[in-house]
Amino acid sequence: MQVYRELRILSARPDAHEEAQAPHRLYGHVAAAERYSVARWREDAKMALEAAWRDDALPIVIGGTGLYFKALTEGLSSIPPIPAELRATIEARADAEGVPALYAALEKLDPESAARLAPLDRTRVTRALEVVEATGRSIGDWQRETGAPPLVDAAAVRRIVLEPERTVLYERIGRRFDGMVEAGGIAEAEALIALGLNPALPAMKAIGIREFGAYLAGELSLDEAIEGAKMETRRYAKRQGTWFRNQMADWERHVPGAALPEISWRSA
Repeated sequence: MQVYRELRILSARPDAHEEAQAPHRLYGHVAAAERYSVARWREDAKMALEAAWRDDALPIVIGGTGLYFKALTEGLSSIPPIPAELRATIEARADAEGVPALYAALEKLDPESAARLAPLDRTRVTRALEVVEATGRSIGDWQRETGAPPLVDAAAVRRIVLEPERTVLYERIGRRFDGMVEAGGIAEAEALIALGLNPALPAMKAIGIREFGAYLAGELSLDEAIEGAKMETRRYAKRQGTWFRNQMADWERHVPGAALPEISWRSA
């Protein structure tokens, strides 16, 4: 979400003071009207890494989206681009027929993927369906053909997971979201909603957009909207933790605030 230009506050992007402390790349460089992907990010990140190395600088990749780290260090399948017309058709079918109907179609064309997905998971169901309809192959087949990752030499990469205590994490989530509201998060959500973008676009699914949209429409009180967004953030953090434990089991674990072992840097 931090790649989207219109989501500085609600995605908790680095502020101007933080950006002044070190060069930042790949923040706010994509319009919310675009459908950004992990494949695009991998290529953008590769160029940013190479630029840092040319400048004899140490690149530090920060984030919470596990799949993006996986693409960087383990590779990503090279699924061909999906024709925009097909994507639009499937999105229209999801609107008109509902996600369960698309899931039923996926069960016939790609039962393996359907078995791994929740029947109401619109994003993943439509993605799996568009891939199999466009290519004639399941998304699982493509994912098993991973391309070479930008960070090929695993020994040259320091991989760290910051793992706070859950009670501390949840308290900080609440405090941070209150700060977002004070910094203008409601106005940011209102401005994004006013663009009239397709609600299925990734940027429109940022936590806070739906809740503040309901508040602005008079469907929720402000307190209800804020508490709903905090709850969604806690749920998201819980899913992140599950991913980190399952997919990043061999990464270093550190408690935020504790002294980290020194990271030495010497150019090749």
